[in-house]
Amino acid sequence: MELVSLVRLEGVAKHVILPDDSRLDILRDIDLAIAAGDHVAIVGRSGSGKSTLLNLMGMLDRPSEGAVWFRGDPVRRMRKGKLDKLRGRNVGFVFQQFNLLAGRTALENVAMPLGYASGRDFWNRRRTATAMLERVGLGHRIESTPEQLSGGEQQRVAIARALVRRPALILADEPTGALDVETGGSVMALLDEIASEADAALVTITHDLHVAARARRHYRLDAGVLTPFDLSAPAAGAAAAAAYDRIDLAPELAESVSAPGSGGRVDAATAADATTSAPVAGAAEPDATTAVSTEADGAARVAASTPPSADGTAPEDRTAPEDEPEAVEVAS
Repeated sequence: MELVSLVRLEGVAKHVILPDDSRLDILRDIDLAIAAGDHVAIVGRSGSGKSTLLNLMGMLDRPSEGAVWFRGDPVRRMRKGKLDKLRGRNVGFVFQQFNLLAGRTALENVAMPLGYASGRDFWNRRRTATAMLERVGLGHRIESTPEQLSGGEQQRVAIARALVRRPALILADEPTGALDVETGGSVMALLDEIASEADAALVTITHDLHVAARARRHYRLDAGVLTPFDLSAPAAGAAAAAAYDRIDLAPELAESVSAPGSGGRVDAATAADATTSAPVAGAAEPDATTAVSTEADGAARVAASTPPSADGTAPEDRTAPEDEPEAVEVAS
């Protein structure tokens, strides 16, 4: 019997019509299947459609063509309310710019997704959020606001917020893009560890080969076309480096990716050859960023999923256990 993928994309394409009536193709004929416990990295330069692809996998957007399936169910047939609940329960997002609520403590930020939960998950949200912050090493900073935290600490809070509802799918969009190399490495190690513990699928969108190398499967997105490649192979590492925005850095980046069985690192000369044969980075290319949701928009749409009732009360099934005091509401 064939196993059901957690999320599957079949023949997915995304395009928009520009003001001059021309069509901008962002993604073209994407086929991708992600299973529980999988770790996939998708690399590509800015404007290649990475964030658009992540939004489709996270059910924040719908494709122009093709189909997205979640646990065997077609997403296109789901009503908005059901889709919002499905996303809120099963998908965790980690963004490059953290997108924490300013003026709110780390505890309030992490507890925010649980404000849309029900039953014990709702009433115990502060306790659950505290435990998750302790898990990411910030138990001593639960009352700190984002303004009082370093970049690495803010990203750890963002990771805790993404994982507090124990999602089956974690989507990380440039999770280390705003961090230095050392801090970024520790953040990715933590994300890998927690995802493995929960048997959650982790998809990392990145242009950093060091981050991509942590994944078990690797894909390159170029001009809207997704192709698999083996990052451990020297030629593939060089080709991936050549797809970077700053082509002049490609040899150094490719050289830093180890090739198992090669006894060393990717040859910089090989990377340089691949770089010189690659398309020029400055070549005119349509800017896809105007056609896709920004990270902040994505975070706002995630937070808006399954809103509480108009009078501010919890849903009917939010029954507080007799032995539990009612928790203080967290502003959403």
